[in-house]
Amino acid sequence: MVVGDASVEIDVLVIGAGPGGYVAAIRAAQLGKSVLVVDKDEVGGVCLNRGCIPSKALISAAHHYEVATQSESIGITAENVKLDFSKVQAWKDSIIKKQTGGVQMLLKGNKVQYFNGEALFINEHEARVFNDNETARYKFNHCIIATGSRPIELKAFPFGGRILSSTEALTLQEVPKSLVVIGGGYIGIELGQTYARLGSKVTVLEGSDFILPGFEKELTKLAERNLKKKGVEIITEALAQSCEKTADNVTVTYTVKGEEKQVTADYVLVTVGRRPNTDGELSLELAGVEVGERGLIKVNEQCQTNVPHIYAIGDIVPGLALAHKATYEAKVAAESIAGLPSVIDYKVIPAVVFSDPEIAGVGLSEADAKAQGINVVVGKFPFAANGRAQSMNATDGFVKLVGDKDTGLLIGGFVAGYEASNLISELTLAIEMGATLEDIALTIHAHPTLGEITMDAAEGALGHPIHQLGK
Repeated sequence: MVVGDASVEIDVLVIGAGPGGYVAAIRAAQLGKSVLVVDKDEVGGVCLNRGCIPSKALISAAHHYEVATQSESIGITAENVKLDFSKVQAWKDSIIKKQTGGVQMLLKGNKVQYFNGEALFINEHEARVFNDNETARYKFNHCIIATGSRPIELKAFPFGGRILSSTEALTLQEVPKSLVVIGGGYIGIELGQTYARLGSKVTVLEGSDFILPGFEKELTKLAERNLKKKGVEIITEALAQSCEKTADNVTVTYTVKGEEKQVTADYVLVTVGRRPNTDGELSLELAGVEVGERGLIKVNEQCQTNVPHIYAIGDIVPGLALAHKATYEAKVAAESIAGLPSVIDYKVIPAVVFSDPEIAGVGLSEADAKAQGINVVVGKFPFAANGRAQSMNATDGFVKLVGDKDTGLLIGGFVAGYEASNLISELTLAIEMGATLEDIALTIHAHPTLGEITMDAAEGALGHPIHQLGK
């Protein structure tokens, strides 16, 4: 690190070390570029430290606890099952440490320089990086902005104390007796169900007329049913208005169809979306980078901003705010900088909710396909008719395939059920490669596996189902 006014020259400056930034840095280095990646927080970004990885660890722990206490139906009764939530949190933290340590090793192994601090643009080719102990000025040929997003804070529900964002909800050291979740999207549902499984009395306030509004109701109703079985109260068309805090709890005032109501809980978790980190701190205006609606940066098919040598990826550009989308864009940006003909192609981006059961989807829904005038054929097969699902006591759910009847191509795939997050990968690849329903039906799937449900759904769409009676 060089301190002072002299500029250090670098090929690529990457701002942000999350699943977009660190991947972009590694790929650029692989392609022969000298790279500096800067992040004011931890390597791995929100995903590894305060999002995807820790939340899935808690979801897994809650699942294990539920199985240990509720397996009487398959002849297993466990006595004196104890939950030590501080140990659960320690285990979760150990996973984060392994993941971030792995990323640090990869950066070092690819000769990527890493600076833990902030970056501010000075002009379109220079930036100052600094922390409490050191500062330096870098001149870059290219820059990739990958600063991610943060939870949206409601004015009436400022974060702090007993009002939590997803970040604080992941670090609680005890399971709350009661919890109000404002927002029934994927973050709210995942964390709400986790604490419900661990013993919390959970109330979900959702402004839409059903939870998980990004998915069709056909997919979400199973998750809603299971939440209610766990004692979760789901209140839809509910608008949170205000709160009153005491040392011990929070009372939320909300309205449903104009009627004012209240609910009191130990904590309130606010999960109403995320805001892109493009405001203020970066001084984007000094680099000439234009920021559009909702703080998003418009980019072209190579992830270039209006300043051609400055790129932007991940949650700060339009589209789904998903870690795997950021990772994909990272490779495109790095390869474009290196002169390769890489462009973004959002033909298929899978979306997953780690609810109970899991929900996953990719491609066009049946409704969207019909709205586009496509002659649609649908195949649907239930988990309950699958031998492996029965042997796992995981019979809730189904696989639904949407095909173009005229061409036979698979254009959409949806799973509500156990391991949906893994099953969706086959459907994503199938659509990406232009597979037909017949291709899927003719592919030999191992038996007994959940993957056979996909094959059975394809056979149903083709009109010759083997494991269910035809219509």
